[in-house]
Amino acid sequence: MNNYETVFILTPVLSEEQAKEAVKKFEGEINSFGGKLKHSESWGLKKMAYPIQKKTTGFYFLLEFEGEGDLISRLEVSYKRDERIMRFLTVKMDKHHQEWAEKRKSKRKKAAPSGGKSKPEKAKVATK
Repeated sequence: MNNYETVFILTPVLSEEQAKEAVKKFEGEINSFGGKLKHSESWGLKKMAYPIQKKTTGFYFLLEFEGEGDLISRLEVSYKRDERIMRFLTVKMDKHHQEWAEKRKSKRKKAAPSGGKSKPEKAKVATK
């Protein structure tokens, strides 16, 4: 079994509930295709570097999972068929990528112990 990471962008016209429903659908598909979901993360509504389908923002999500190689092709077909997905990228994680992902997850947990949502930092004002 190989480890994979997928980042996809959902269209911004969806409500929060519809976006969560779409993510649950893909989490279920990973499990039904024989994979095992390890981590799921919502990055929220973000501004994109360039417009996609005449939209400048999108809901970003990250899914980390393990599975066989044929799982990826079936999962990507379902991404392409779903009109809520604007873009997606799936990469195979090597050992260095896995170590980095673990560090990132642990930092995120330490920074946001209250339900996984972090508060924006206040700007520091320099005084003389």
